[in-house]
Amino acid sequence: MSLSAAVLLAAGSSSPSPSPTPSDPTVPSLREAHESATNAAGWVEENWSTWLAIGLRVLLIVAIAVVLRAVVRRAITKLIERMNRTSGSSTGTALSGLLVNAERRRQRSEAIGSVLRSVASFLILGTAALMVLGTFQINLAPLLASAGVAGVAIGFGARNLVTDFLSGVFMILEDQYGVGDSIDAGVASGEVIEVGLRVTKLRGAEGEIWYVRNGEVKRIGNLSQGWSTAGVDVTVRSDEDLDKVKETLAAVGERMSKEEPWNEMLWGPIETLGLDSVLLDSMVVRVSAKTMPGKSLTVERELRWRIKRAFDAAGIAIVGGATVPLEGAPAAADPAAGVAAPSAYASASSPQSLAASPIPPPSTSK
Repeated sequence: MSLSAAVLLAAGSSSPSPSPTPSDPTVPSLREAHESATNAAGWVEENWSTWLAIGLRVLLIVAIAVVLRAVVRRAITKLIERMNRTSGSSTGTALSGLLVNAERRRQRSEAIGSVLRSVASFLILGTAALMVLGTFQINLAPLLASAGVAGVAIGFGARNLVTDFLSGVFMILEDQYGVGDSIDAGVASGEVIEVGLRVTKLRGAEGEIWYVRNGEVKRIGNLSQGWSTAGVDVTVRSDEDLDKVKETLAAVGERMSKEEPWNEMLWGPIETLGLDSVLLDSMVVRVSAKTMPGKSLTVERELRWRIKRAFDAAGIAIVGGATVPLEGAPAAADPAAGVAAPSAYASASSPQSLAASPIPPPSTSK
């Protein structure tokens, strides 16, 4: 073998492997990769400012919504607390303190604050969500139309729930009743133990608990607002000395108004209003007093007790029920005394009448 042939053989054995042809579809060429990277970089360079603007806008909307919601909720809370302090400091009389007691004021304030905070959160967050969707160039018209249709359908399907909720809101805002009040709601009556936006809980006279839907209440009779009136009718004989009766009643009222705990329950003097009615054998004297709400029945019972004992000590007779004849007056005659007892002969068809009827004479033929 010649030297030139050996050199050529060595060069052939050490030559690198052939590179892939440009026609191979599985392996991109260097030029194609460079073009793809250049296009991607150009697209990012063209749109990064738009993305940054959209992101900053969304972030700004969310931040403003969160801060505004926190500020509004805090302002509502402060407003409710200030109203509570104002109403609490302005209660100088027992009447005002009873109308706005601590538990009733607390529950009413919590309910009002909860409603206001929920409404504020819904409005702020809902508006922020719509603004974010608008930032992404989303058409909101179909979404709003669908939400309107869904709202109408839900409103028709849950109209009783909406009615109960709105009625509860207005009852709380108007302070128609509160915890501890005795009310007559038409469908039920009793003491209010809980006031909700949808249901009011009452405890009846026998201890039962009534759940009254606020939308079903058409009228409310609050027996605990303002003051109550205790009225007692005293029936005495028509020949009693009215001045003595009046003095005795005045002494009872004055003594009762100075004793515990009646001096707290009585919000006014016990007054003798005068004669309520005058009959032939009796007359009715009316006694009245302004009392703490819900305490009229208690005051009436105590007042009757004291009046009876005072009249017994003064020798004044209390009459009632059936009329009592006056002393020395002749007893009324029995109106049925002159009426004869019913007779069996009064009926023409009775056996006695038939047996006693005369026998007709026999007819004579000519």
